[in-house]
Amino acid sequence: MTPNVPEAEALTGLAIRGLEDMRRAASRIRELGARAVLIKGGHMPGDATDVLFDGAAWREFPAPRLETRHTHGSGCTYSAAIAAGLARGLALADAVARAKAFIHEAIRTNPGWGAAAAR
Repeated sequence: MTPNVPEAEALTGLAIRGLEDMRRAASRIRELGARAVLIKGGHMPGDATDVLFDGAAWREFPAPRLETRHTHGSGCTYSAAIAAGLARGLALADAVARAKAFIHEAIRTNPGWGAAAAR
């Protein structure tokens, strides 16, 4: 499951203000039945750090914040890139790492098309 911070807040009822809150929310979402949870940190201030919990290990995937309003669809693209990595046989954390690098570069090089996402 790949919720962003507002989605994770809606699913858990928790206020998410930092990495520890993201971890608490990921644990709670796993308790709801998800096998693994990646909470995307693009709505948080500072670096865009995502938190992955698979029930056994925690991983963080930081990336410098990119100043652009043209991120609409990036979450769907990110999750599709993760799925593609898994289909290629990558371990979950490796698939997330590759997808994170891909989506970061896609946002960095975007030509400004599409709707601007709300933060």
